[in-house]
Amino acid sequence: MHILLVEDHADLAANLGEFLESRGETVDYAADGLTGLHLACTNRYDAVVLDVGLPVLDGVTLCRRLRTEGTYPVPIIMLTARDTEDDKLKGFASGADDYLTKPFSLPELHARLQAMARRAKGFAHTLQVADLVFDTRTQVIRRGERRLILRPVEVRLLDILMRSAPALVQRQEVVRQLWGDSPPGSDAALRGHIHALRSAIDIEGEAVLLHTVHGVGYRLGYDDA
Repeated sequence: MHILLVEDHADLAANLGEFLESRGETVDYAADGLTGLHLACTNRYDAVVLDVGLPVLDGVTLCRRLRTEGTYPVPIIMLTARDTEDDKLKGFASGADDYLTKPFSLPELHARLQAMARRAKGFAHTLQVADLVFDTRTQVIRRGERRLILRPVEVRLLDILMRSAPALVQRQEVVRQLWGDSPPGSDAALRGHIHALRSAIDIEGEAVLLHTVHGVGYRLGYDDA
């Protein structure tokens, strides 16, 4: 995921950013609401982590402006030390999708971000990267006029990469999503599935879409994506 973190507390922001990046996420950072608004409107994100008590432009106002002025579709989770019901209702009324009260668990925040991103992307039944199209309802996969026949694990692998495209998905995140708490004992299984997926997607005469960043992970998209 590509996450925008808007938090004015430098130590907390550093801890959050380090934790999320250790889980394979990409994090952009803003220390005030106005900078957060600018980043949110000029970049593509999968989720926004938004503190309420921000300088220049507070979190509730920022959230409301994103929702009303730009019809901003990206999931937003609010972080705050304010834990009264009224505070939470104000956050939800401004357009927040979720709410966490400080102090909170970093793994819980990550889990909530993943759940929000899955729900947001779940509304899209058709995934597309260049001329590669995956209808998640029928499970039909085509590249141009070609229909691709994949094994179930390779379909799941493709789904993971397409939902993040054109961003890179780190290898450990691919393994986690494919096998959960029971990964294979070696890298051979993942390499085999990547090879099979690449052989199906990228044939001679077509632009290469599946890229391996050695030692890091994988991404779908053209070379200049």
